[in-house]
Amino acid sequence: MKNYSFSLLSFMLGAIAGVAGAALWFVGTSFIAPTLPVQNATSTSPINATASGAVSVFDQGAGSNVLIASVTVPPPGVWVAVRETNSAGELGNVLGAARARGPISNLVVELLRPTEPGRMYAAELYRAEGSDAFDPNVESVYVDFDSGQRVVAFFTTN
Repeated sequence: MKNYSFSLLSFMLGAIAGVAGAALWFVGTSFIAPTLPVQNATSTSPINATASGAVSVFDQGAGSNVLIASVTVPPPGVWVAVRETNSAGELGNVLGAARARGPISNLVVELLRPTEPGRMYAAELYRAEGSDAFDPNVESVYVDFDSGQRVVAFFTTN
């Protein structure tokens, strides 16, 4: 009787561990953030980019994270990089990036340096070249299949 209860307990613990492992496998490294109130989407593109709908971001408060409303690319996905822009609207430094392994809503990009109020920033897509660490010198810019232009969505902070 004692061996039977030990086997049953081992089976139950193994099943629980298996379900937890499978859940972690399917979740991956990205996570879903709580839905936050958003403001108007920006529609101006100061650089040569396309509004493909592959990435969507709204104006938001300044801070150490950026909320990407949606990414609609198929697996294996892309990197979503948040970049500074200068006064002419040209793309500058990458402040942070997060991996979207497929279509996702409410993707949070953690930044190395916080955004500043009243400035324009960009969310730009990069092809995932296989590494689990983002490197703008290795990853290539993701382009819209119809227009051949890079995919960038602009937003401002308040």
